[in-house]
Amino acid sequence: MLYRRAVLIAVSAVALLSAAADCSMTADTSGTDETVAVPVPDARAAGYCRALHRELPPKVEGLSRHDLKPESEFTAGWGDPAIQLRCGVPRPEILKDPAAAGVTVDGVGWVIEQRPGGVFRLTTTLRKAYVEVTLPTKWAGDVGALTDLAGPVRKTIPEGV
Repeated sequence: MLYRRAVLIAVSAVALLSAAADCSMTADTSGTDETVAVPVPDARAAGYCRALHRELPPKVEGLSRHDLKPESEFTAGWGDPAIQLRCGVPRPEILKDPAAAGVTVDGVGWVIEQRPGGVFRLTTTLRKAYVEVTLPTKWAGDVGALTDLAGPVRKTIPEGV
């Protein structure tokens, strides 16, 4: 029951943000480009991220996993355009905003940021390493990716800051 409620809350939050998006924004290709900036986490976070990399599922939202460029233990992608995961990113500035939109899915908290062009960036909160997931416009209306990724995040990256 708690799982279903978290997913419904997440879907509602994303739908609300999508509805509020300004359609005149210019396209942002950060969610569709197979080349991503590789994070440079500290040693502690790097260990958590390597553990996460080993636990990531072969499919997210039914989309097959593939390496992004450059290949790294701190990044992964699924589908085309790719749902992108980056582990060990710096603490996002949006976490300073007490009014920032957030959701909890299967025990993992995420802060939600709408990017230009309908792309969403979701970053974990209250974990010892920050994990960022970018949902391209094509996949932004569904938060099933968070459901698929929450278990591995919860298993490998301890709560705390």
